[in-house]
Order: sequence, then structure tokens, then C-alpha cells
Amino acid sequence: MRRLGDLAKLVGGELVGSGNLAIEGVAPIAEAGAGEISFAESLRVLAKYKDHTQAAALLVPREAEDVGRPHIKVANPRLAFAQVLTEFSWAPDTRKGIDPTAVIDETAEVGKDVTIGPQVIVGAGAKVGRGTILMGGVYIGAGTVLGEDCLVYPHVCIRERLQIGSRVTVHAGAVIGEDGFGFVTLPSGHVKVPHIGTVIIEDDVEIGANSAVERGTCGATIIGRGTKIGNLVQVGHNVRLGENCLVVAMTGIAGSAIIGDRVVMAGQSGIAGHLTVGDDCVIAARGLVAGDLPPGSFVSGFPARSHRENMRILAAGRKLPELLKRVKQLEDQLASMAQDDIKVMQLPEDEE
Repeated sequence: MRRLGDLAKLVGGELVGSGNLAIEGVAPIAEAGAGEISFAESLRVLAKYKDHTQAAALLVPREAEDVGRPHIKVANPRLAFAQVLTEFSWAPDTRKGIDPTAVIDETAEVGKDVTIGPQVIVGAGAKVGRGTILMGGVYIGAGTVLGEDCLVYPHVCIRERLQIGSRVTVHAGAVIGEDGFGFVTLPSGHVKVPHIGTVIIEDDVEIGANSAVERGTCGATIIGRGTKIGNLVQVGHNVRLGENCLVVAMTGIAGSAIIGDRVVMAGQSGIAGHLTVGDDCVIAARGLVAGDLPPGSFVSGFPARSHRENMRILAAGRKLPELLKRVKQLEDQLASMAQDDIKVMQLPEDEE
């Protein structure tokens, strides 16, 4: 339980109403009940729900008026909501210390206050930084280095000779550092290209469940500081992904692509190999980038083109049935006119 006044201090907002109001939990605005706090990201959302929500209190934009219940005015309601969620969140379900079923090589280095769960494997020469949590079934390969305060969920595989920064979160089932997809095709079959490179993941990165980051063929695959990767994402070998990017679920980045900082890749989007995408680009859902993009581009479609151009093409496409109908009518009219001309040309002189 939290007091509304304490939450207002936490988010740095303006409290309207009693600071002693007890808040028992957090919920979406359409589902919130008595004792819960929610948020309205915009005045439009607030107008839609303020007379219907059962929330005890709301986080609202600073310019909001007539909210009809205790509320906290903030510059960014979504950010404030995230801060409140953190206050109500729970710690990972782990026991402090090292589980007796863990297998830790005698040459591995484990820092202070590290938590290692059941059946974890830490390979020879690996290093696990202070305060890091490795949940059940995690594999850390030989020579891999993890920084401080990382959180690695169950059944994550982090392969050999990789570098993982501090405060990195890797969700269940992700695989970091597997071989890239590389083969030489001969008449007799496919010959595997060995991958002897590494992966470098910088500080404050988050990688979603069942995602895969391939090691470099040689050299490194790099994930920049602060980048967030969703579930079921594929990052190919030798990709360089910049800082503070957002890569949404089911996205694929082919080998050796270079992605700038603050790039947003929406769900099921893709980037072909060996391309360069500049800083601050946005690739809309299911967009396929098949050529280099200058900084600040906003693209969509398959293949991706300027979003505005793609919207015009889609709008024109909706008119195709009617256009085809009109073309058929014009063709029939032309055919009829041509037939009339032929008849006129064939008339005998005495009938003209």
C-alpha cells in the first residue's frame, strides 16, 4: 500500500486531492477499481474514461481540468505510470546465494552479492559481476564476462567469449552468441562457415524472450548502450545496433547491417544485410528495408519507402476495383466505336 502524496513526490507531480489516500495497486484506466491508480496519457483519453473509470486516482497531463477524482498532474503521464509501476513491482523469484546444484568452474570469478539459481552452468574463466542474478537453467560459456547488476531469466544461453555490460536484462529462452547463418553452397551441398567472432552488449540493454543475437563471423556483433529488444527478434552476425534503439517483437536484422542511434523498428519489420540505417529512423510495422536509409527517415511497406508515399500507394490501391471497372467500360466503348467505324467503311456507295 502507498499513499497518493508519496506517489506524487515519487513522480514529481502536482497533487490534487488528499495525500493520505491509500493506493493498493495499479491498473489500466478501463479496468481500474477502488484503491487503484491509473493514468490518462492525453486529454482525449481522459475525456473518454474519466466518467467511467473506477480508479481511485489518476495520473494526468498538467493541463488537465475537471478530472473528477484525486489526481496527480505530470508532464509525462506514461513515464509517471512506469515509475509508479516500479514502486509496486516485485523482486525476481530467487533465493540469495549460490544454489548447490549450480555447476561453476573453479576458474570462474563470481562477484559479491551474486545470486545463482538451480542448475546454472558457469564455464571456465567466465566472470559474473557484483549483484548479478542468474536464474535457473542459465548457461554462461567459458570466457564470457557479465557486468554488475545484470538479470538473466531462466534458460538463457550466453555462449563463450562474449562481453555483457552492466544492468543488462535477458529474458527467458534468449540465446546470445550462437553461430550466424553462414554457408558456402557447392554442387555437393552446403559448407558451414565457422563463426569465431564475439558479441558485445553494452550497458542497460534489455533483450526479450526467445530472441537471438548471433556472434560475428569474425569481429563482433554489437548492441549499443540503452537499446531495448523485444521478444522473438533475430540479430544477425556482425550487426552493429546503435544506442537507445527500440526493436519490437519478431523483427529481423540480417548480417553486417549497421543501425544508427535511436532507431525504432516496429513489429515484424526487417533490414536486409550489409545496409546502413541512419540515426533517428523509424521503420513501421512489417516494413522491409532493402536500401540504405539517411538519418531521420520514416519508412513503411514492402519494400520500405517513404511512409507518406507508401500511404498514397495504399490509398490508390483501394481504388483499383473501381478503376478496373471504369477501364473495362472504356474498353467496351472503344470496341463498340471501332465496330461502328468498320460498319461505316463497309457500307455500299448507294447507301452512303
